[in-house]
Amino acid sequence: MSKLLYITANPKNDTKLSKGMQIGEVFLEEFKDAQPDVEIERWHLYDMDIPDIDMDLLYARAKLSFMGYTKEQLSEAERTKLEKMHELADRFIAADYYVFVTPIWNLGAPSILKKFIDNLFIVEKTFTNTSEGPKGLLTGRKAIHIQTRGGIYSSGPMVDFEFGDRYLRKVFEFLGFESLETVVAEGMDHFPKQIPEIMAKAKGQAAEAAREMAKETVTI
Repeated sequence: MSKLLYITANPKNDTKLSKGMQIGEVFLEEFKDAQPDVEIERWHLYDMDIPDIDMDLLYARAKLSFMGYTKEQLSEAERTKLEKMHELADRFIAADYYVFVTPIWNLGAPSILKKFIDNLFIVEKTFTNTSEGPKGLLTGRKAIHIQTRGGIYSSGPMVDFEFGDRYLRKVFEFLGFESLETVVAEGMDHFPKQIPEIMAKAKGQAAEAAREMAKETVTI
C-alpha cells in the first residue's frame, strides 16, 4: 500500500487555529477521494522526539565516516542518538507522497523543521557522493509544500527574503525528489479583510494540486 506522509510544523496543533492546516485538510480530503487506498500518516513535528545535531551525533557520524570506528565502538549516547536519527529517516523514506504545512516566520520556516530536515541527510541512505558531486537517492517521490505568509513574498521588495519554501525546494532537489509543488496563502497580516478570499484561493489551489498528485503514479 502506498503512503502519504502529512507533516505539520506549527505549534498550533489544532486545525481551527491554523490556516495552513485548514488548507492542508482540503488537500487531504481531495487526495483521499481520488486515492482512497493510500495510507495517510500524520506527523506533527512539535509532538515528536527529533534528535538534535549535538556533540554526540557529530562525533558519531565522524567516527563512522572517516575515523575508522565501528558502530559497536561508539559511546552509548552516540549510538542511541545515531540509531534514533536513522529510524526517523527510515520512516520518512518509507512514504511515497509528502505534504509539508508550514508558516513563514522571520523570513524562514519554524526552526523545528530545520531540526527535522537535519536528520534526513545521511550518506548512502538519502544521498551519495559521486565523482560529479552529491546525488540524491530519494528519487521518484512527489511532494507539496503548503505555506502561509503574513506578508507578500511572491512579488515586490520581499521576494529575495523568502527562505522557507526556497529552502525546502533545495533540500528535496538535493535528496532526489522528482518535484515539490507549492501552494501559498500570503498577505493575511497585511490585508486581514481579504483573508476569506485569500484562503478560498489557496484551498482551491490545494484541491487542484491534490487531484494532480493523485493522478501520478510514484515510482520508487
